[in-house]
Amino acid sequence: MNIDISEEAGVRYLHFGSSWIQGAMRIARPFALELEYTREMMVPLLLHGDDWPRSVLQIGLGAASVTKFLHRHRPQAKITVVEIDPRVEAAARQFFKLPDDPRISIRHGDGADFVIESRQRYDLILVDGFDAQARTGRLDTLPFYLNCRARLAADGLLCVNLLSRRRDFRQSVARLEDAFAGRAIAFPSCDSGNAIALATIAVSPAPSHKGIPLRITFSDLKAAALHLKKTTGLNLLPTLARLAESRHLAGGVLRL
Repeated sequence: MNIDISEEAGVRYLHFGSSWIQGAMRIARPFALELEYTREMMVPLLLHGDDWPRSVLQIGLGAASVTKFLHRHRPQAKITVVEIDPRVEAAARQFFKLPDDPRISIRHGDGADFVIESRQRYDLILVDGFDAQARTGRLDTLPFYLNCRARLAADGLLCVNLLSRRRDFRQSVARLEDAFAGRAIAFPSCDSGNAIALATIAVSPAPSHKGIPLRITFSDLKAAALHLKKTTGLNLLPTLARLAESRHLAGGVLRL
């Protein structure tokens, strides 16, 4: 797999030997989230306070956009990143300003193996792993999602970037729903063809621990989005507008 860097109109892009964009950074704003789907992967921040998350597992480093955002705006968070190719880390440090900080731990290996072997629980698990042909491999399977569920804290959230050339995510969402006893939703897809899915562990029964029911009104989501915009510059109001038109906000309440 080749790792290529391109630049256009002030934006630097990461590619894995193809035209598929694996990450991006606006050179003048290196800690902002340039791609829409990376912004939407921060929706979990709307569901908790500023002191959350404290522990993050990120599978797939890419251009380190999400890593840098959380590092800057959630200083209490310890971030573990699992990246299968060490050259991606090298590119992120050389071209995309990945910080060298003890709060960010980079592990080189397969993310699917990591969630099998790990015994730690995480507040937030982010999955964004693709090869040069935009394939996920084991990272979009029922066993993988079950292992992610086992690694979540009681109030934890799994956030997955789904990408389909046909923009049909039904099978992926069905696997998430199977793994999380129905507690999974997918947001309407972005123009890029990405769709962000959220899942959390079942309240009862659970093999080893119980989850916490999530219920938040649209007005509270909007207030949280305004607060996030004020404190970080990230604007998720367009995402909420699209969410409001979906079936997931029936009666003005998001339930997960």
